[in-house]
Amino acid sequence: MKFLSEYRDPKLAQSLLKKIQQTATRRWTLMEVCGGQTHTIVRQGLDELLADAVEMIHGPGCPVCVTPLEQIDKALNLAARPDIIFTSFGDMLRVPGSDCDLLQVRARGGKVQIVYSPLDALTLAQKHPDKQVVFFAVGFETTAPANAMAVWRARQLGIRNFSILVSHVTVPPAMEAILGAPDNRVQAFLAAGHVCAVMGWTEYEPIAAKYRVPIIVTGFEPLDILEGMLMAVEQLEAGRHEVQNQYVRAVNRDGTRPAQDLVRQVFRLGDRAWRGIGTIPASGLVLREEFADFDAEVRFGLSDIKVQEPAECRAGDVLRGQLKPTQCAAFGTRCTPEHPLGAPMVSSEGACAAYYNYARFRTPEAAQ
Repeated sequence: MKFLSEYRDPKLAQSLLKKIQQTATRRWTLMEVCGGQTHTIVRQGLDELLADAVEMIHGPGCPVCVTPLEQIDKALNLAARPDIIFTSFGDMLRVPGSDCDLLQVRARGGKVQIVYSPLDALTLAQKHPDKQVVFFAVGFETTAPANAMAVWRARQLGIRNFSILVSHVTVPPAMEAILGAPDNRVQAFLAAGHVCAVMGWTEYEPIAAKYRVPIIVTGFEPLDILEGMLMAVEQLEAGRHEVQNQYVRAVNRDGTRPAQDLVRQVFRLGDRAWRGIGTIPASGLVLREEFADFDAEVRFGLSDIKVQEPAECRAGDVLRGQLKPTQCAAFGTRCTPEHPLGAPMVSSEGACAAYYNYARFRTPEAAQ
């Protein structure tokens, strides 16, 4: 892949680290809202290198991780039906439900298939008119345009054996839920660059003003994150609270208007449950009435499936930034990538997986 080495230059990283340390007159608490950023921070040890200047806490930035258990159980229910081909991105297959995961359903004979696009699932529906094809539509605003396109295209082509199990969430309401909580410690956010590439950052401006927190739209490479941290610390030290864009090579203020228009045509805002956090009003995307025929929950009568999150899994505390993964009693013992209690341990963007892969041998002090 081109143009990555420039954003991993060790000399430039040292320069940014020094600037952050020189700028900070106290230890500031920042939250990144992207699991990809979490993995970069922990893998590169950026949180350790800046421990005296910045504490990084990890927010609900992994779409797989915030998908609630009851949505996983609905997916398992569908995948086990003989008349359904259940399709999903690969990162959902090992997320545990109440008693198994999608890989185990496939091992038992369920027709579970990995696809690389929801349009691939639509093609499957065309090839198998005798089967119902369901796509697991999980993600933030980043994946919503492709899922909207698949539904829009299915209606245009008159394909009746295709539907989606929707578990879409949006970032700004989650940020407000965190900032409005009585135990909130977040003083600035690093916002997810890929979300803003679609949606822009206008939705963040009233949040920054209301809660008086800097919000820095940030990329995913080490230098991106260090520059985002520096911009946040400079604002905090100056008493400013604005939205700034570090990720200038990919993001503009208004985002990608055609993608936004398509999403709004197919989806509307609705209440959505987040794993370990609970229901956040108007934080999710649900299909509009004119596209309700493509809603798998409606088509297959899944609305009655209600389950409780397992008490032993502290995923909710991790996703709200109240707990580092290593502070969970089950981390690395009863909860591992091979035998996970929750999604953050198996997702490629999960904070627990990041700490297990890169930080489980840190001293307790260094892990905080």
